[in-house]
Amino acid sequence: MAIREWKTFLIPYEQAVEELKVKFRSIRREYRRKNEYSPIEFVTGRVKEISSILEKANKFDIPLDRIEYEMEDIAGIRVMCQFVDDIDNVVNLIRQRNDMQIIYEKDYVTDVKNSGYRSYHVIIKYPVNMAEGRKDILAEFQIRTLAMNFWATIEHSLNYKYKHDIPQEIKYKLKSAADAAFQLDQMMLEIKDEIKDAQKLFEVKSNIISNIMDNILTLSSMGKHAESVRYQSQLNKLIEEGEVFELNNLLRVTEKTLEMYK
Repeated sequence: MAIREWKTFLIPYEQAVEELKVKFRSIRREYRRKNEYSPIEFVTGRVKEISSILEKANKFDIPLDRIEYEMEDIAGIRVMCQFVDDIDNVVNLIRQRNDMQIIYEKDYVTDVKNSGYRSYHVIIKYPVNMAEGRKDILAEFQIRTLAMNFWATIEHSLNYKYKHDIPQEIKYKLKSAADAAFQLDQMMLEIKDEIKDAQKLFEVKSNIISNIMDNILTLSSMGKHAESVRYQSQLNKLIEEGEVFELNNLLRVTEKTLEMYK
């Protein structure tokens, strides 16, 4: 297959990756808009490089005319989670969708690979609407925690360096690091509620501070410099140590001042 043909072949995969990233980022935004905790921390995606496709086809004896049917990860979406139990929630979100069909699932969180690799894979069939009509492609979701992703990224780099023949000593250290990363995930799970409360508080305070700043800037644009300077000074004192109720009080004061001048 010539380079130009490869580029044409990959177009639906590129479109699928972009669509799936948008859809799952939208799920995250939806949770946030409703002030609910999102099991999705962030989403990335990629289309496999031509060289990687050819290397894998050669390794697994996949004929070039069978690649689209037998290679499941040409389009890859990675969903990162904060906590281990978020992985199940994301998998359930995928299962509930009617815009894709699950082909099969591979649970490497429970059934850990010998290397220490942990992740949950979901292979889907996804319809892409092209100019010439609908094209069904295979795509792979990898759902993992931030710690699992950090480890997997390092392992991938080492596999590339050593051409998938990592020295035994490094393999041992990698496995130990994988176990340590999972231990970290388990410990974080134990204090999940505390972490969620802290993150919620941070978001609430950030929103209030943004609203106060908007009001201060509006006052300044109206020529009310004395008021804007006074409120900015009060806000500066509250940003570090202030409680939510104190910030809310300042927000109400700035709102009343604006109403008075309008």
